[in-house]
Formats: sequence, structure tokens, C-alpha cells
Amino acid sequence: MIKLLHTFFSATLDSLRDLAPVFLVIAFFQILILQQPIDGFFNLLTGAVLVVLGLTFFVFGLETGLFPIGNNMAHAFAKKGSVLGLLSFAFALGLGTTIAEPALIAVAEEASEIAADACIIGSTEEAMQSYALGLRLSVAVSVGLAIMLGVMRILRGWPIQYIIMGGYMLVVVITMFAPETIIGIAYDSGGVTTSTITVPLVAALGVGLASSIKGRSPMLDGFGLIAFASLLPIIFVLLYGIAGEAGWLWDEPSCGAERVKVASMLAEKSADRGLLQEFVITLGQTVRDVLPIILVILFFQIFVIRERVNHPQRLAAGFAFVLFGLALFLLGLELALFPIGKLMAAQLTNPEFLAGGSSLVESLNWADYYWVYLFAFMIGFSTTIAEPALLAVAIKAEEISGGTISIWGLRIAVALGVAVGISLGAYRIVTGIPLEYFIISGYVIVVIQTWFAPRLIVPLAYDSGGVTTSTVTVPLVAALGLGLADTIPGRSVLIDGFGLIAFASLFPIISVMAYAQISEFRSKR
Repeated sequence: MIKLLHTFFSATLDSLRDLAPVFLVIAFFQILILQQPIDGFFNLLTGAVLVVLGLTFFVFGLETGLFPIGNNMAHAFAKKGSVLGLLSFAFALGLGTTIAEPALIAVAEEASEIAADACIIGSTEEAMQSYALGLRLSVAVSVGLAIMLGVMRILRGWPIQYIIMGGYMLVVVITMFAPETIIGIAYDSGGVTTSTITVPLVAALGVGLASSIKGRSPMLDGFGLIAFASLLPIIFVLLYGIAGEAGWLWDEPSCGAERVKVASMLAEKSADRGLLQEFVITLGQTVRDVLPIILVILFFQIFVIRERVNHPQRLAAGFAFVLFGLALFLLGLELALFPIGKLMAAQLTNPEFLAGGSSLVESLNWADYYWVYLFAFMIGFSTTIAEPALLAVAIKAEEISGGTISIWGLRIAVALGVAVGISLGAYRIVTGIPLEYFIISGYVIVVIQTWFAPRLIVPLAYDSGGVTTSTVTVPLVAALGLGLADTIPGRSVLIDGFGLIAFASLFPIISVMAYAQISEFRSKR
């Protein structure tokens, strides 16, 4: 009992250390830069405590339940030699976990409302719901196929870099034919598919499968599934936009119709709800989001593998810890980080603040947005350090590399990539440079780096781009991008507001490979 309490206390301190940068960045900008009072300080403090406790329970549940079941199922499939069963499981896992992904639902509904405002689709509730559902289905099917492709790559031993490079080239070609209004949404879709629950399970599946097949390396072959799940959605959403513009998916909109707002998933909750009631509601939503994953696992374990689950009590406890921790984490975010993050994004992008109180807001140029760039860098770094999905992958990477890749080394490299990416994305919105110029240039850099980076780090680097944009990062980054596009004259919210998540997914690939190249150079010296 004493040992268990000591482990929990140590994990709590680790979570507090991980989340401290987020709170320090917010306090720095709110108190010293914006110099605005913090409303609802008690809610902010309560939310911070819940976030710390939630992350603690989540990590404990990962190591108790999700990692073991992923490894065990991979070994069981390899032992049975059922390729069809394994591929079916991969597709069902990708489809089931993505269709209910909260970040994807939020982005799809936001995109449908903005598309209706821009008269891309009809302004009726049915038209917007149909558009949002089409986006979600496009992404979910693509993730199912992506994980199937990743599993097939492990089975066949195909080098990941050739498949990824081919995918990049396909994205570039399709982008040339895609409508401008879908490009930002498509690039962002690749970053919101890998959820806090999906990433640990998919990582465990890939590493477990590579460990159980003779001639496969857990480090070289085990990683890469998340990279495919980030690349294929871009292609599918671009094709969805091309098909829609051709009139195959939605009718010509009637712009004079009265706008009907779709109820947002992130709408403000009723003020009369108590904290306990909020937690029960959040826990119910978390169970709903995770239920497809549990059902997929149970179905394949019982009807396909037909083997007993090892230590079922431990597995159940692990899932319970994950659900409980994630519910606490999400509730803490909604009480603390989301409201103040959105408020700060609105305040920082306010033209009067940027003009220093002057009325000459029309004379603002890109250099006057330096506080926005700094906020983007610092919030990108701090939220990435706190991402549970990145922590899960870092733990697995350190485990199978024997400590060669450290948890903190990988997390800092990824966080620096996200910080630089979001800052550059904010600059792109301010200047109005087309998104595809930056993304395609980033692809070129990744391709060049791939030829010179250590082979063992390449799959992990590709995966790093998919675990950066999850529970913590997406809402804050999306609020910053949409706020900038809405306040800068001449910018379109639909064309320019989306795309920051894509920057946060691409640049960590560059930074992780650079981290490996520098480490290799230093070791040779």
C-alpha cells in the first residue's frame, strides 16, 4: 500500500512538472503583457488541480491496461498467422476510434459553420450536418485504411520512408486540383485523427507486432502507424473537397437562406451545474468516445483470436484509470485552460492591443504581431510538453530503445518543432501567404532529412507529427488561428483560419530528425 501511494505521489509530481509550463505561459501573458485581471480564479485553480490528477491517473492506466492489451493482441495475431483477421482488426480500430474523436467532431462542425457562412454549402442545419458528417467519414475511413497499410508494412518489412514520400507527392499533386477552401481543413485533418486513447493502443499494436515477427525491429518497424494515420486523411479530405465542388456531394447553396446555427460540441455549459454533475457528464462523454475502442478489442479477442485475456482484472482496472483520468483531465481543461486560452487568443489578436492603443489599426504590418508570434511559440511548446499522447509514445520509445531515446529528449524535440511550426503558421496568416507553399516546402525538407537521418529514428519521427495535436493543443491552436484570420483585414476565416494544426504536425518531424542527427554527430565526435 505504501509503495502504491509512493508511486502515485511520484506520478503526481511528474504531472505537475509537465503541466507547469502551460500555467506559467498563461500567467506571464495575462499578468505582464495583457495586464488583464483573471476572472473566475477559483475555477481556474480547480481546473488546474483536476488536470494534474487526470494526467496522473491517465499515465498509470496506460501502463496498467492499454499497453499490455495492445502487445498481447499483436502477439496473438502473429501466433495465429491470420493476416486477414489482423488487417480487419486494424481497419476496425482506426475507423472506430476516429469517428467519435472529439477533436475531429469539433473541427468538422466548425468547418461546416464557416463553409455555410462563406456560401460553400447551404446554410440549413441539414446541409451543415451533412458536410460535417462527410468530413468525419472521410477521415475515419482513411484512418482505418492507414492503420491497415501500416500493419501490412510491418508484415512485409517495407521501408516506411518510400511510402511516406510517395504520400507526400500525392498530396502535392491533389492540392493542385483541390479548391482553395478545403486545403486548410484537409491539412488540419491529418493532425486531429490521433486521439489520446488511440495513440497508445496503436503504438502498442505496432511495437508488439514488430516484436513478435522474426526479422523485424521494434524501433525500425514498430513505429509508423500513427504517421500513416496522419497522412491519408489529408488525401481523402482533399478528394472530398474536389468531389463536393464538382457537385457530387452537395447541391449549389442558396446564399439568401437564413442561417441556422449547429449546436457546437464545445458550447458553454449551464452555469447552474455543479462540479460533480459536470464530472458525471464528462465521464459519460469519455465513455462514449472510448466505447468503440473497447468493443473492437472485445470482439476480436473473443470471436477472432479466441483466447482468454491475461489478467482481466488488471486490464479492467487499467481502462478504468484511463477513463477516470481522461475525464478529470478534460473537465479541468474546460474549467481552466480552454476559456482563458480562447480569451487570450482574442485579446492578443485584437487590433487595438497590437496597435498599442492607437486608432491607426489599418497601418499594422507583420512585424507588429510580435506578441502573437511569441505567444504561439510559448503556448505551442508548453501544451505539447503536456500532451498525454506524446508522453505515451515517448514512454514506449524509451522502453524499446533501451534508454537510447530519452523521454524528455524526445518530448523537448517535438515541442520545439510544434512551437516553431505554430509561430510560422501565425506569420503565414498575418502575411496571407498561401498555406500550401509552406507545407510543400516542409515536405521537401523532410524528404531531404530522411536520406541523412539515422534509419532507426525515421519511423518515430514520422509518428511524432501525429501525436502533437490532441487534447490540449487543438482547441488553443484552433482558437488562435481562427481569431487571427477573423481580425486581420483581407483574410478569410475559411481559407486562412485553418492550417495551424498542420504546421504543428509537420515541423515536429523535422525537429525530431534534427535531434537524431545532432545526437549522432555528437556521439561520433
